[in-house]
This record gives sequence, C-alpha cells and structure tokens, in this order.
Amino acid sequence: MAQKNTTVKETNQQPFVFAKINYVLMIVSILIVILGFIIMTGDADIYSSGKIVIAPIIVLTGFAIGFIAILKKPANNS
Repeated sequence: MAQKNTTVKETNQQPFVFAKINYVLMIVSILIVILGFIIMTGDADIYSSGKIVIAPIIVLTGFAIGFIAILKKPANNS
C-alpha cells in the first residue's frame, strides 16, 4: 500500500484575548491614571482645585477608559 506523505502544519499559537486597540487603550488608561495620581500628590496647597477636583476626575477618566478597553469588541472585517 502506498501512503501519501502529506505534511500537516500545526500551529500551537493561541490567539490573543484582545485586539491591538484594546491593549493600546489599556496602556493609555494606565498612563492617565498615573498622571492623575501625580497631579494629586503635588507640592502645592492641600486644598488646591487641582488636587481635590481635577486630579480625581482625571483618575476616574482613566478608569473609565480602562473599562471601555476591556469591554470593546474588535470589529469583524469579514
């Protein structure tokens, strides 16, 4: 009996859980949160508007972008 020699190319690569845009958004959100905490720890007055109003808004915006980055589904291009 003749056997066919066929090569089966097996790939053991696991696909990424998220698309590239998700990872980019996650990195941006982490940087925004870090920026908010840096603004919050400034050397100015404790009760400055930058520390008690603007910095928390920036931190919450960073967390919101992170939440969106996790939930965003990649677009189907087929």
